[in-house]
Amino acid sequence: MNTRDLVLIALFAAIVVVLGLIPPITLGFIPVPITAQSMGVMLAGCIIGAKRGALAFLLFVLLVAIGLPVLSGGRGGLAVFAGPSGGFILGWAVAAFVTGLIAERFVHQGNSEARQFVGFFLASVIGGIVVLYAIGVPWLSAVTGTPLTAAATGALVFIPGDLLKAAIATLAARAVYAGYPLLPARA
Repeated sequence: MNTRDLVLIALFAAIVVVLGLIPPITLGFIPVPITAQSMGVMLAGCIIGAKRGALAFLLFVLLVAIGLPVLSGGRGGLAVFAGPSGGFILGWAVAAFVTGLIAERFVHQGNSEARQFVGFFLASVIGGIVVLYAIGVPWLSAVTGTPLTAAATGALVFIPGDLLKAAIATLAARAVYAGYPLLPARA
């Protein structure tokens, strides 16, 4: 790991903090808010890769754990991990890793632009939605005492917004990839 990797990791942790400045949208029937920070998972994985993306989120989770109010709505501290959102927050690093891994496998310089868009979008959906929900929904079910099927059904309301986030992350990743072709050189 070199200085460039450390800078990218810190930069993406800071981007996630900035995404937290957008106020969360709270829904009455599920205790997990809609936030822009989950888009950071997709951005980090697609733009800086699996290892650096996961490390950016581990750094972010460390900032949350020490009590900095970096989560959407100004939340932070260890108590957040014991709440309904805890599984999603802890799952961000894994989701960023999977997103990056898929992007690294499917997006290459020699691919057509359309194929790169598809690769980034699939990486964002599989890593940033499927993997994240696979970690966060069971946690939500366990913490709230809600049956897993009910928690999963309630989480379906997030899918349209998450697909929009995946599309935005795809556009951003493709733009960065086209402008800085050496950036994807993986750590």
